[in-house]
Amino acid sequence: MVTTSVRDPCVRAASRHNGAVHAAAMTFDLHVPESRSLKAKRAAIRPIVDGLRHRFRISVAEVDHQEQWQRATIGVALVAESDGRVQELLDAVERFVAGAPDVELLGTEVAWLDPDGVLESERA
Repeated sequence: MVTTSVRDPCVRAASRHNGAVHAAAMTFDLHVPESRSLKAKRAAIRPIVDGLRHRFRISVAEVDHQEQWQRATIGVALVAESDGRVQELLDAVERFVAGAPDVELLGTEVAWLDPDGVLESERA
């Protein structure tokens, strides 16, 4: 009997195409340079959060730096019919956030859900 580990990248890639769930989460580390208060920061972040929620129909929230004037971290989560579609959506979401006025995108992090329910993280 031959057993294979899901930790093997070849097996993991193949198992993504067997009807498994295709899901990812992404965070965006943002700088809001013109903000001088939490109210001003939230006025810059709210259109991004609302725009992502309505345009892409994904789960989105401000997940870190809630009490800092010029920093914010937005997290999104999505599920799609294929890894290719998940990647398309992630790319479109990143373009949307990067193009938002009044904020600078400092970095991103993506975590993919593998068939065992374990997140695999990638930083950019």
